[in-house]
Amino acid sequence: MVSVSKDLCNRCRGVMVTDNESGEMFCSACGYVVSEKLQESGPEWRSFAQDEHGDRARAGAPTSLTMHDMGLATIINPLNKDASGRPLAATMKSTIERLRTWDSRSQVHEPVDRNFRQAFSELNRLKDKMAISDPVIEKAAYIYRKALDKGLVRGRSISALMASALYAACRETATPRNLKDVEQAANIKRKDIARCYRLLVKELDLRMPVTDSIQCIARIASRIGIEEKTKRYAIKVLKKAQENEVSAGKDPMGLAAAALYLSCVKNGEDKTQRDIAESANVTEVTIRNRYKGLKDSLDL
Repeated sequence: MVSVSKDLCNRCRGVMVTDNESGEMFCSACGYVVSEKLQESGPEWRSFAQDEHGDRARAGAPTSLTMHDMGLATIINPLNKDASGRPLAATMKSTIERLRTWDSRSQVHEPVDRNFRQAFSELNRLKDKMAISDPVIEKAAYIYRKALDKGLVRGRSISALMASALYAACRETATPRNLKDVEQAANIKRKDIARCYRLLVKELDLRMPVTDSIQCIARIASRIGIEEKTKRYAIKVLKKAQENEVSAGKDPMGLAAAALYLSCVKNGEDKTQRDIAESANVTEVTIRNRYKGLKDSLDL
């Protein structure tokens, strides 16, 4: 594919033509080559659909901590063409194919890379099961990388440490996910995740904020379809509980579930303790105890 330029040839004053495949600018009349390698002036951010020339996007995916090489690795182009766009010879094709194979193998040659690949594949699985946003996943990958640098992974389960890093990221970013959610998604005992989480907090000197029970309201309510009026009253109850310091030392998810149940009773919405307990991943006994405590302390 060629494009006509406005410039004229210095020798014969002919029209200059640019070959977009080879990157050469030459005269259409006498063939005089002005430049052999032109810099591509197209946009970096646009990604073109694949056509007969392959993927024409020059800028790849952004770097990410959730990739074992942070997305900075290079690959040998699968198209069997040289720099000028000409097809490779049959003997060179087999050589390039062998180089591609060794190039892909060499990227995970180090034990650290293999560790990261296993850990981040587990992280991507948890992301889909728990519906976690990308910034939280990036934070979890950052915490896991710090743990590996400190040598905390040695002798411990990669899956358990990755699950605990994800729970720590949820706590740090105020994402309403509790240990039971992580336990069910990762299929690992809660005791193991909690042990690794305590280790991360201690060794990496993490400062975990207290989870706000108000943020758990929307998550529980959306699961069982509670009306907006009921949600607002539950938030009002929790704010009053925080002002009176009733919520201190209580599980945020259990407290939010109890406030929602109290709001349902107040507004006449037909939701049972079991419905709310299942959506909040707490027991019915917890809801009854917290409900009684809120009702007595706030005089509702």
